[in-house]
Amino acid sequence: MSDIPHVPVLYREILDVANGVNDGIIIDCTMGYAGHSSMMCEANPDAKLIGIDQDIMAIEFSTSRLEPFKDRVDVRKGRFSHIIKDILKEYDSNNIKIILADIGVSSLQLDQKDRGFSFESDNLDMRMDKDSSLSASDIVNNYSTSELERVLFDYGELRNYKKIASIIVANRPFSSAKELSNCVKPHMPKGKKIHPATLLMQAIRIEVNDELGELKNLLQALKEASFEHAKIAIISFHSLEDRIVKKTFALWASSCICPPQIMRCECGNNHSLGKVLTKKPITALEDELKQNPRSRSAKLRVFEMRN
Repeated sequence: MSDIPHVPVLYREILDVANGVNDGIIIDCTMGYAGHSSMMCEANPDAKLIGIDQDIMAIEFSTSRLEPFKDRVDVRKGRFSHIIKDILKEYDSNNIKIILADIGVSSLQLDQKDRGFSFESDNLDMRMDKDSSLSASDIVNNYSTSELERVLFDYGELRNYKKIASIIVANRPFSSAKELSNCVKPHMPKGKKIHPATLLMQAIRIEVNDELGELKNLLQALKEASFEHAKIAIISFHSLEDRIVKKTFALWASSCICPPQIMRCECGNNHSLGKVLTKKPITALEDELKQNPRSRSAKLRVFEMRN
């Protein structure tokens, strides 16, 4: 693992999910710096990998990193919710065996201060795709008070969202993430092991990149596909994301889709798309937590689709 600049979370667990793919297709919806992708390629020498990412820097690095497997690697740039639809049209869905999505920002994105994800960043950006028009600066400096309240409440789940929004409006413009986090820090929840401004920064990042919308659109596209046998593995770092995945997988597993108030099943009771393989989310083991503290928030849920 020493040559991987961004250590992929739950890497052993993902390898377990991808075990036995043989000559099938693996789709890594959030390729990042090819941590998961390279390991899955190495463990499955006959498998084809389709990697997706919207970060051009990540794509350039990953393309180089996956060079040993280039004959069976197809790299695409763009939002995974859009690209997945093209892939499902191009390839026989029955050959697709694994769909992985690692939702969230990578360690390298956090560590590169010029990207504006870090509390110590000297700018205010947070765009995973630098070609995207909406940045964190636009949100912080141009959103109305009510729009800011929505972002902080919906995506940060902050109890004092109204107060934080008013503080931001009263003190803007902000030119850096460092300036913003220092301004709101005294007013953020205390007593947790995370930076006081974590929830604020997460909320803004989610809005910038439409992360929840992307996840919902991905899941909808996968639901509409016809898989003979495929495993959907989603790693999330935020309670809102995990909630969406948990609820969606439960709905997919349900055979009866009648409204709760219906006394007798009228839907045919044959709507199950497969089964949930993780009754509880899989989290990092102790040795991984020591090696990579950022894995502490990671939760993996897996669904097995069957035609």
